[in-house]
Amino acid sequence: MIGIPRSLTGIFLRIWDFSAKSLPFLSNRVQITQWHNSFCVQAEYSGLSSFVDPGAEGDSDGICKTEINKESEGDLECRQHIRKPKQKFAIMLAYCGKDYYGMQRNPGNAEFCTVEDHLLSALVKTGCIPESHAWDNKWLEFQRCARTDKGVSALGQLVSLRLWNSEALSEKINFYLPPQIRVLGINRVTCGFNSKNNCDKRTYSYTLPTASLVPGGSAYYERSFRLPRKTFHDINHLLSFYCGTHNYHNFTQGKTAHDPSARRYLIAAHCSEPFVRDGAEFLSIQLCGQSFMRHQIRKMVGLVLAVARGHVQEAFLHWALGKDKIHIPKAPGLGLVLEQTHFDRYNCRYGSDGIHEQISWEDVDSDIIAFKEKMVLPFILSGELEEDCMGHWLQTLVRHDYVQSGSAIEMSSEKE
Repeated sequence: MIGIPRSLTGIFLRIWDFSAKSLPFLSNRVQITQWHNSFCVQAEYSGLSSFVDPGAEGDSDGICKTEINKESEGDLECRQHIRKPKQKFAIMLAYCGKDYYGMQRNPGNAEFCTVEDHLLSALVKTGCIPESHAWDNKWLEFQRCARTDKGVSALGQLVSLRLWNSEALSEKINFYLPPQIRVLGINRVTCGFNSKNNCDKRTYSYTLPTASLVPGGSAYYERSFRLPRKTFHDINHLLSFYCGTHNYHNFTQGKTAHDPSARRYLIAAHCSEPFVRDGAEFLSIQLCGQSFMRHQIRKMVGLVLAVARGHVQEAFLHWALGKDKIHIPKAPGLGLVLEQTHFDRYNCRYGSDGIHEQISWEDVDSDIIAFKEKMVLPFILSGELEEDCMGHWLQTLVRHDYVQSGSAIEMSSEKE
């Protein structure tokens, strides 16, 4: 028997599958297993009661092997189930980052539990995806809109994938999810939809104690502290440096100044009005951009804090966005939240075609607010008020070395 080239494997399998569908009156199965350079191709079809391969018997190289088996009802049901047509859907997610090692699953590292681990397990239990392909992102066409680090929460995460059961409601999936993860809605989308590529922009927030923004202040802060209005405006002024297109190679890992992918466009950056919880004052830094790299937002916040507290001068913001290599401090992940993902262009093109649904967070706004108040904010505030997460990090900020060895940049002010 002549070996099948690897490039023709897909065509070969489709021919056999077509034969099975075309001959429903035949009940036996021939399973052909072909080894070609240690590459195994398996093809099945219902049709022949016997099969003879002249080249198989006496083949000294052991290239071909032929088996004839009777197909069980369970096998037939399984094969028909896998061939069931699937449509693509977008799942709207909210989750608290507590106890999770980020959004993206880590194959082979079961001890590092992620949000995707729980989501895919729940989809299997509700019959939305087959268990045999639950961890095959390519087969499911699974794509997340944004990856979040360990401890980072999300109120507007979106994943796209193909599902078997289009009638599975959010409540059914939420039944198998822990309280820290909630499905807010499921929308039918186009077959070519990709939650990452079709996203126009992403909005993040970073919540922190206002006392951490005091110039020259100590790492320890009192709950009675209230941010002066002038300092509030000064922070907004510093954040405005990030707006527009800049080279953020210093704000991530593995990027150089000449890497085109390090250039990112930031649409807006500002502080929200301060609010008081449990006697302490907090504020949220709002950042909206087309896309963000790993650790980019945490380093953007870290550098603003370094300037606000007097460790470096304001001009250092310009240097950090330049070509020189600078070591920028990375703020804790506790206060970072993916607030919303935006799909304006997709909604404009497909949202009113009568087949697909708009991806609108306004429809689940009340659920988002409730989840934030119940899960996300208590997690952040307790981490600051009880564990002093930001206070411990500010102690390391005093000793941070901003200039890499060999850099031409000289610090214009001494660190505390």
